[in-house]
Amino acid sequence: MRLRNTWVGGAVAVALAASVFACGGGSSSSSESAGTAAAPPAGATKIDASTAGELKGGVTIDGTAPKNADIKMNADPVCLKANTTPQTQETYEVGSDGKALANVFVYVKDGLGNYAYDAPTDTAQIDQHNCRYHPHVFGMRVGQQLTILNSDPTLHNIHAVPKTNSEFNTGQPIQGMKTMHTFTAKEVMVPFKCDVHGWMNAYVGVLDHPYFAVSDKDGKFDIKNLPPGTYTIEAWHEKLGTMTQSVTIAAKDTKEISFTFKAAAPAPTN
Repeated sequence: MRLRNTWVGGAVAVALAASVFACGGGSSSSSESAGTAAAPPAGATKIDASTAGELKGGVTIDGTAPKNADIKMNADPVCLKANTTPQTQETYEVGSDGKALANVFVYVKDGLGNYAYDAPTDTAQIDQHNCRYHPHVFGMRVGQQLTILNSDPTLHNIHAVPKTNSEFNTGQPIQGMKTMHTFTAKEVMVPFKCDVHGWMNAYVGVLDHPYFAVSDKDGKFDIKNLPPGTYTIEAWHEKLGTMTQSVTIAAKDTKEISFTFKAAAPAPTN
């Protein structure tokens, strides 16, 4: 019982500190107002859906993916109870064939020119559930509203550590708590971490256009409604880095491309 009281006491202290102050500025980072998309550049034109194309593809890993690190949740009884089987990090999520690579953020890095896009009508969401972030990798738009949810009956905090956007650190000590946030600038990628549970981490790609996707468990991705043009496509992985390639989309065209990341060499043993 004494151990449980110690955990709760420390948790409340962290929650109060994280809820009241945002890291790097001392002001609240959450907002209840709906986000607004970035204003289109002067002279921007709308996408002509009748000529738009599609970019599909897959992501694989060449070699054997490193073993994901084990997670020990003993410090928080709530997390331990919610995860009765051994847990590992989500760094390398590969398919049953050992090659398909999930959680790769794929997006149009360059070539879009001067287009205006409809503002997003939905909200992005990151959920703290069973002491993990869901999703692990996702994308959203500049000005789009992000819902941050705590689905667990324990303290979490979401600490965003961007380089371009403003840093924020929001504590959520109560199950069901929601806070809102919007990013004001494009940035690939923004890391999230939980200062209470050190194994929790996630990443979001923030873009000023809607042309992005995340590879699924089969390594597949799909970017729709892409106007004709020649583009630089980038694929990002949290440990394997980035890869780019050029692709040309003709009117009503569907192109398929693939990215293959080289597995990191195993660490030398003594």
